Amino acid sequence: MSMLKYILRRLIAAIPVIFGVLTLTFIFSRLMPGDPVYALLEAIGIADPLPQVVAQYRRIYGLDLPIVIQYFRYLGDLFTGNWGISISVAPEIPVWDLISTSLPKTIDLTIFSMIIASYLGIKIGVISATHRNKLRDTAFRGMALIGVAVPIFFLGMLLQYTVAYLWPIFPGTYYKDATFEDPPFVSGFYWIDSIISGQLFKIPDYFYHLILPVFCLSFVTLAGIVRQTRSSMLETLQQDYVRTARAKGCKEKTVIHKHALKNSLIPTVTVIGLNVAGLLAGAVLTETTFNLMGMGSLLVQAINLIDYWLINAVVFIVTIIFVMATLITDLLYGILDPRIRF
Repeated sequence: MSMLKYILRRLIAAIPVIFGVLTLTFIFSRLMPGDPVYALLEAIGIADPLPQVVAQYRRIYGLDLPIVIQYFRYLGDLFTGNWGISISVAPEIPVWDLISTSLPKTIDLTIFSMIIASYLGIKIGVISATHRNKLRDTAFRGMALIGVAVPIFFLGMLLQYTVAYLWPIFPGTYYKDATFEDPPFVSGFYWIDSIISGQLFKIPDYFYHLILPVFCLSFVTLAGIVRQTRSSMLETLQQDYVRTARAKGCKEKTVIHKHALKNSLIPTVTVIGLNVAGLLAGAVLTETTFNLMGMGSLLVQAINLIDYWLINAVVFIVTIIFVMATLITDLLYGILDPRIRF
């Protein structure tokens, strides 16, 4: 099977998953306690609305229709790009506008954290495996255990208290200095828009504010990658071809990095791909802790204020990202191991 056919088959197989997630999201959002119309009216200053006012707003937003009609209208609007407007988080603001300003911050946070966690996790895992039961191995395994055990929000608050409050080395909240305005919107990515607008002085400040949240998110992700890389490397180093390479006089560095590492990366790549979902989930807590105003913070606000359309859009975006991440992970298998055919 060619790679193109494999990708097409995987995309077709993902359709029921996407529909399942969207259906469950619709059902659970409607089962949430409270009413988005009351949240909207409270947001615009009407604390005790008359029943006819509530009925009017429910009619405006289509919430008076039968639930089945609401469901099919919800699916139709979602797949045609009509994502509606925010009801209570930002009344009358299109949902896509809120997504386009929040999603780039989450992508930055996720990608930077994944790059750091993957690079350091693989490197530390290899060192730990090649120094089995020695001081380095014990130290790195202890670090990985801490990373697995510590809740991400607790680590974030601990970092805020120590290096942002007691010793103000790094900023503990927000994604930029309060005196800086956002660059003109082009791509939604703060650093790219700063380059396009010629405001290069804002880029170091942006990355400076990301240090703590990226460290927090990458440290928790790093733990699983270290453990998997170490385990895979220990198994690979016992293989016959590794012993043969050593017997032929290959340098130990060549044996480790050329022969053993590549063959032990497939389980690690699987962990990295699955960690994308973990990073997106962790981004909700990290962004809320550090007030980064990304997709995680947006989802928390949407849930608190019962904003149906915004909840649906955020979950839809996250589902698409997760499906694409798992597909890319599977495609990487063929690059790492030529014996794998699609």
